[in-house]
Amino acid sequence: MPRTPFSDSDELRTPLVATAAKEAETEKLCIDEMLRKYCGEFGKWQLRHFIFTSLAWALEAFHTMVMIFADREPEWRCTAATSATCGMARSTCEIRPDDWEWVSGRGVATVSEWGLICRDKFKVGLVQSLFFTGCMIGAGIFGHLSDSFLGRKGSLMVVCALNAIFGCLTAFSPNYWIYVIFRLLTGFSTGGVGLCAFVLATEPIGPAKRGIAGMSTFYFFSIGIAILSAVAYVFQTWRALYIASSIPSILFVFLVIPFLSESPRWYLVRGRVTEAMKIMSIIASTNGKHLPSGVLLALDEEVEVEAEAKTEALTLTYKNNNNKSLKNKNAVGGSIVDVLRSPVTRIRLILMVAINFFCSVVYYGLSLNVVNLDTNLYMNVALNAVAEMPAFGITAILLDKFGRKPLAIGTMWFSGLFCLLGSLMGNVGVWKLVRMVCGILGIFGMAGTRRSCFLQWSGTRHLGAPRKRCKWGRYCRRWWWFWVAGCRSQCLLYVE
Repeated sequence: MPRTPFSDSDELRTPLVATAAKEAETEKLCIDEMLRKYCGEFGKWQLRHFIFTSLAWALEAFHTMVMIFADREPEWRCTAATSATCGMARSTCEIRPDDWEWVSGRGVATVSEWGLICRDKFKVGLVQSLFFTGCMIGAGIFGHLSDSFLGRKGSLMVVCALNAIFGCLTAFSPNYWIYVIFRLLTGFSTGGVGLCAFVLATEPIGPAKRGIAGMSTFYFFSIGIAILSAVAYVFQTWRALYIASSIPSILFVFLVIPFLSESPRWYLVRGRVTEAMKIMSIIASTNGKHLPSGVLLALDEEVEVEAEAKTEALTLTYKNNNNKSLKNKNAVGGSIVDVLRSPVTRIRLILMVAINFFCSVVYYGLSLNVVNLDTNLYMNVALNAVAEMPAFGITAILLDKFGRKPLAIGTMWFSGLFCLLGSLMGNVGVWKLVRMVCGILGIFGMAGTRRSCFLQWSGTRHLGAPRKRCKWGRYCRRWWWFWVAGCRSQCLLYVE
């Protein structure tokens, strides 16, 4: 039977119809949905990635809290035993320089080596404030770089390398002002460590587990403080301590970072969909899951647009044009103006900055004020670090029951109550121990408050109009951290 022109044209149409049907089966999902449905929200891959990345928090603790031991005022004793004035003096400022000496020598701390006592005592607080000023600047700069071309992993590698370099150079400071410069530069790089590590560790985790995981990152900071106490006990001189606290950053750069993966969300926002899909496939296979070939990543707003298109039954032409977004595309941009333009994000940003100012005064004030207590310095620092850890677990448990806002309010009241009680206690006899316990409980409560605040800004990504959520979230997070670091620098003015 001869073939008709109509039957030939039907054969030609067959591949086109099959292709259209195949395109219709393509499923576009945002990262959170893909993690929930196909890759697993917190499996073997996320656990390994989370632990290795969060080690950077311990490094931040080293470079931040090392000032407690390096800038402390060591013990002194009288050299003139017959001098009645020296024996009755409570401070070195009340006696002549020739009548006393440092017990462990001048090189044990910066205070003893450069004579930062009496009229020059303000210089101790000055170098500490300038360190956190550097954190403020670094948080803004590296927050921008982590969102732009450098990425989360690249930014984390840079800040850890700079920490190692500046930390080692600090140990060779010939005078006080060179020491100030190196501490300022160390603060500049330290300001980006926590930001990059937190984002890189939590972004590949599913939304149901991200809150608890984000809370757990701070265990590493507390563990780092406790380890630093032991390191400082071994390395009694401040120069050796700076080198010992910087070596772990070198090891982290060469032994850990090469095995970390970049955030798939950063790849997606930067328009590099292919790289993002490769990481999602690795996550699925490592977790024992299967990622179908027809599932593709898309930004949140793209998924919402596609859902609207299906609801409104748009034409096939529109769908074909919309499928072009599956290819690599231009990066999504934004600025701080976008954050301030929205009433929701603007008010939340201002309130969180104000709240964290007071949190920083309490947290760093209590942490750094241990040098003024007449108890064992190493034991106090370790106890303060250990006291924070239960706060993280309790806060994580109570988070789902009470919510972030009531939990933050409750922990602030708890911390404020014990800080007030501690201020009423004397510094003699048993009251000295009671005062130390009140300080530990104050840090306990404030640690829970600060972690609740971190979760507050990490949830800012979901605020605002659909097409602006991701962009506003990144800039709220970045500038919130920027101003938090500024609050830290101010709180040190009240430590002395």
